[in-house]
Amino acid sequence: MREALPAKLIAVVFIPFASGFFLSILLRYVNAVIARDLAGDFALSPADLGLLTSAYFLAFAAFQIPLGVLLDRFGPRRVLATLLLIASAGGLLFGLAESVAMLALARALLGLGVSGCLMGSIKAFTLWFPLSRLATLNGWILAIGALGAMAATAPVEALAGAAGWRAVFIVLAAGCAAVAMLIYFVVPERPLPGSGETWSRQFAEIGAILSNLYFWRVALPLVVVHGAYQALQGLWLAPWLADVGGLSRSDVARTLLAGSFAYGVGSVVFGTLADRMAGRLTAYKLGMALALGAFFAIAAGVRVGAPATVMLYGFGACAAALPYAILSQHFPRALTGRVITASNIFMFFASFAFQWGIGVLLRFWPADAGRYPAEGYAVAFGVIGVLQLAALLWLLPMREKSG
Repeated sequence: MREALPAKLIAVVFIPFASGFFLSILLRYVNAVIARDLAGDFALSPADLGLLTSAYFLAFAAFQIPLGVLLDRFGPRRVLATLLLIASAGGLLFGLAESVAMLALARALLGLGVSGCLMGSIKAFTLWFPLSRLATLNGWILAIGALGAMAATAPVEALAGAAGWRAVFIVLAAGCAAVAMLIYFVVPERPLPGSGETWSRQFAEIGAILSNLYFWRVALPLVVVHGAYQALQGLWLAPWLADVGGLSRSDVARTLLAGSFAYGVGSVVFGTLADRMAGRLTAYKLGMALALGAFFAIAAGVRVGAPATVMLYGFGACAAALPYAILSQHFPRALTGRVITASNIFMFFASFAFQWGIGVLLRFWPADAGRYPAEGYAVAFGVIGVLQLAALLWLLPMREKSG
């Protein structure tokens, strides 16, 4: 039987953390719409643009291991409130930046500052809510994140067009500071399982997690499939839609908006379906297969129905939230912060590598008026597609664990 989700806890726990995750996703994908503005203002090559945008992922990934220890030791309320103040500083610096170095530093601060928004939320859910509802809650929060991705498309395009891309980041900096205060003053404290452990033991337990074969078989598709989704949604889908699909800037923004909407719908569908049917692993496999099929269609340069393909891609990719629920039930509750951040670190390193690597590979093809040929995208995306296929083939034979 599924346990109820109290309305009071939704108000004082779910909503504050979901607000932070909304901003983190908006900041993750905001550069996709303003990419050409940044490239024009700072004379950036595709590789430069990919490296600059992926600095978010690099800082995000680098902090995941200490983040897991901090979440398990101090709790999500204090950790996330502090980190979001760092994100606020990063947003302000990005909006005021006068050089590529300042942009890169600001982007890294943004990545560090929002690095705990999803992991801290999931940690909070394991403390306050029944684990039997974890996939549903994770689906809900990913749906909120999808709203952030939607806000990073047409709404950002409208604000940037009216006030400039710098104003976008000033507004986002203020939003991060406001949510930091919301989390700190509204979210209640809760006793932490394993809080009396020493620092050395908490770090040592990460090794046990990383040496667990079950962990890797579940986490690896998250790493490569969702890592690729973030690399595309955060930057390269927009140029692909323009260069290969021939869409205008406004049509690109609307297509990305539709893809983000599909991601949000899929988040609720997969999360609720997984908890209702107790088939989280099955739902996970299905979502990853859908995402990979759509990814290969994009790599092949599909033009007819490109927006529908992008929507299918987002709908399937959202199932990547399910490993957090699957792994949280496999390991002791005292380890949940480290378990989910251990999987996240590799996923964000993959996003960094994919986002930068696509830009590097595209340079091997000559640009025509700033546009790159379909062949370049096919090769760059195809390399990543093979990695995703290998991870999915390793996952598919797994069966649901009983008990």
